[in-house]
Amino acid sequence: MSHSQILSINGKRGFKLLSVAAAVAVLAACGSLAPKAIEAPELVQTNQADTAAMRQGVEPVTGPLTLDEAMARALKYNLDRRARLMEESIALQQLDVTRFDMLPKLVAQAGYSDRSRERATFSQRYNPVSPYGDVGTMDRTTSSYSSAADHSTADLGLTWNLLDVMVGQTSAKQAADRVLIAAEKRRKAMHVLMQDVRTVYWRAVSAQKLRDQVQATQKMAEAALTDARQAEAERLRSPLDSLRYQRQLLENLRLLEAISQELSTAQVELASLINAPVGQSITLAEAGGDFSHDTPLTTPMAQLEAVALENNADLREQHYNGRVARAEVRKTMTRLFPNLSFNYSVKYDSDEYLVHNNWNEAGLQLSFNLFNLLTGPTQIKFAEAGVALADQRRMAMQMAVVTQLHLARLQLQNARAQFNRADAIYSVDNKIAENIRARQSVQAQSQLDRVANETTAILSLLRRYQALSQVHLAESRLIANLGLEPKIGSTGDLTLAQLTEQVKGNPWAALTATPAAK
Repeated sequence: MSHSQILSINGKRGFKLLSVAAAVAVLAACGSLAPKAIEAPELVQTNQADTAAMRQGVEPVTGPLTLDEAMARALKYNLDRRARLMEESIALQQLDVTRFDMLPKLVAQAGYSDRSRERATFSQRYNPVSPYGDVGTMDRTTSSYSSAADHSTADLGLTWNLLDVMVGQTSAKQAADRVLIAAEKRRKAMHVLMQDVRTVYWRAVSAQKLRDQVQATQKMAEAALTDARQAEAERLRSPLDSLRYQRQLLENLRLLEAISQELSTAQVELASLINAPVGQSITLAEAGGDFSHDTPLTTPMAQLEAVALENNADLREQHYNGRVARAEVRKTMTRLFPNLSFNYSVKYDSDEYLVHNNWNEAGLQLSFNLFNLLTGPTQIKFAEAGVALADQRRMAMQMAVVTQLHLARLQLQNARAQFNRADAIYSVDNKIAENIRARQSVQAQSQLDRVANETTAILSLLRRYQALSQVHLAESRLIANLGLEPKIGSTGDLTLAQLTEQVKGNPWAALTATPAAK
């Protein structure tokens, strides 16, 4: 082959490599890195799709909504709860993925190699007598090469690493514990959600109960204020008496407006919790307010503590965190062992100078990182510190759970006492208002007295419902501390009616079924 032919071949190969490099550069340059804001049409379209997705599968509220149905709707449709369920599902899928880390690695590779010049070499005669294996000088007049300038390769290799299997097994156990941690977080979120629903529900009931009375009394007070101002202008009464009269009416109006503002947000909050349209007016059924059972107050505190230490979601989560930390110690110690790996591969090479273009390879390798002798104790000490921290957090959480349990029980006692007192005050104020109405109808009582007593009765009724809401909040906190919840199936598989039936019942029934109670 002449020198010009060699140059021509080398030029073609160089042009081919240059073309490939240029194509890669053009593809890389096509990707723009400039920030791009979301356009308004895309934003509107996404928001509409999200709104449709939020309402998908949600049964509309058609009749009066009971407390049990409100809690069932929250458990089934609440968006935050759906996110918690997805987190638990992702943790479970992560466990499935982690199990694959224990499998051997099966790698398929293919490649292409091209040189601008052949890998030609000079040769020198070998002399076993010479310590350097040479005789005379190297012959640089002739050269040879035994590999093609361009050739393609392919291989399929199986690698099994003992250390990876051992570490992967421990990681899978940690992933399994993280699934349980996600389940405890879901339980805690469910307790918080049911607390919110019960509290907001009774606020919304009070708003529904008081709305008409507040509006009627406001109209009455506004009419009385208009009459008082007219009487003042006509000087039918003493100016000082007229101003005092107006002052009392304005004070009653201020109280009525404050009551109206406090109750105006309850419907919106309840709609958000049960994933109903925020602007929809929901009719509530005043039912489910019975708390005559004294089980949480008559059960011995030692039994309540035992139930809480066994079932509290926060404490169980800390137990699982401790198991994860101990598994991390084992994983750290495993990494310090020598690594034994086995590989087997099937290879192919298109090089025309090879006698055998395909062959099999197998190997066994034992390796050890000598720096582990220096870093191993520090790594183990760090992992053991994580175990000590997990244990300390668990003990701190246990103390917090016991403390919160005692406080929740005291709060329940106080809330019930406050409700009984508020109920008695409302009963008296309501009778006074009825007597004032009767006397005002025969012109034996002034309109100011009627407005004042109607406002007092409304305020007493509001405080009664507020006290009732605090009773339910205290009960929910105690239930959450004890780790008790309704035994329900999958909210995705159950219908709303089935879920409502499972939510019903005495939440304290589990206390009478505990071994300590028998």
